[in-house]
Amino acid sequence: MARRAADEPRAWQRMLSGRRLDLLNPSPLDIEIEDIAHGLARVARWNGQTEGPHAFSVAQHCLLVEALLAHMEDNLDRQARLAALLHDAPEYVIGDMISPFKAALGVDYKAFENKLLAAIHLRFGLPPKTTEPLTKKIKKADRIAAYLEATQLAGFSLEEAAKFFGKPNGLDGAKSFHALRPLAPPEAEAAYVRKFKQLL
Repeated sequence: MARRAADEPRAWQRMLSGRRLDLLNPSPLDIEIEDIAHGLARVARWNGQTEGPHAFSVAQHCLLVEALLAHMEDNLDRQARLAALLHDAPEYVIGDMISPFKAALGVDYKAFENKLLAAIHLRFGLPPKTTEPLTKKIKKADRIAAYLEATQLAGFSLEEAAKFFGKPNGLDGAKSFHALRPLAPPEAEAAYVRKFKQLL
């Protein structure tokens, strides 16, 4: 006897906006920036192992990556900066996992993450996949952000962080990157939405 549809495991996530996002086949129509910002502001980087009264959220990390990319690259258009802001957007649904654990999970996890990111990109007028040169630039900014977070918030020594993330170059004159302060979730959420609207 065939299983009834009601017996199938639920594969969608209900969002506060009222949207139901199908996790296995995400539709751009079910994606809202407010849901992304709300979720990312409540997902902790470094599994919450950071200093301060609040976790350093993925929303703040994305803001940092976008700011670093804009600082390092002249003449970036708004679409490239928006792609940087959204680079970890799938984590509003799937959470943030540290890189060693992602590697252990294998390629299926990455494929799922990329499928969701493609739907997010389409929702906001970006190509489903970023170009290879832009992907490399965002990854470079991401690694610099990880270095700054590791040394300022997560207890890494300068030598240890340089070993895992590389020692960053190109931050001369960028004092704002040298004092990371974790924000309360509502503040991080609001900052993320403000930057999104500015770039859109």
